[in-house]
Amino acid sequence: MYQILIVEDEADICEILKFNLENEGYEVTTASSAEEAVRLNLPYFHLFLVDVMMDKMTGFDFAQIVRKNSHTKHIPIIFLTAKSAEHDVLTGFKAGAADYIYKPFSIRIVLARIQAVLQRQDFEPHIDDLHFESLHLYPQQKKAMIGERDVDLTKKEFEMLLLFMRHAGKVFSREEILYHVWSDQVCVTDRTIDVHINRLRKKIEPYGDKIVTRSGYGYCFEG
Repeated sequence: MYQILIVEDEADICEILKFNLENEGYEVTTASSAEEAVRLNLPYFHLFLVDVMMDKMTGFDFAQIVRKNSHTKHIPIIFLTAKSAEHDVLTGFKAGAADYIYKPFSIRIVLARIQAVLQRQDFEPHIDDLHFESLHLYPQQKKAMIGERDVDLTKKEFEMLLLFMRHAGKVFSREEILYHVWSDQVCVTDRTIDVHINRLRKKIEPYGDKIVTRSGYGYCFEG
């Protein structure tokens, strides 16, 4: 049985989510603040459903704590938010969001999104470790290293690098990157992809220039 943690400071929303998730067979724990949530046994859960705007510690703050812990960094986070501006969405992806659900939401959409995220988590195929010179990618551990140095990548940055290195030399259009890295339930712009590419290049220096732009076509990893 999947264990889901809801972190939401609006009691009515929290109760509605809990009731419907339990009706679907999930085991649900709730926390009314991020501060309360971080005191729980977080590795116990399979998914975090987290409000963004909360007093003191935000949902993004909570995500950063989760991602820094080796025992929880693999657990998917779905953000519940009324904030839909591009910079807010990018902040969420940088914090490691698996998905976004905008308020007000349909409970059926919430259930479908949760199911999709959990299925992706369960059926992720085994992928061998990848290496290019001193750049190492460990898909099962969700870890990237340059030499002995850990490279701190967000979930989307890691998945883009994995896509590129698995298919070195193949040019991926923005549409193909969206298909492979973002679910079709998340609306992102070409600019979002470009921002992620630029950040990824900087983080994997001196190998950033290996992610090459093919003008009019897309991006590829030249290894």
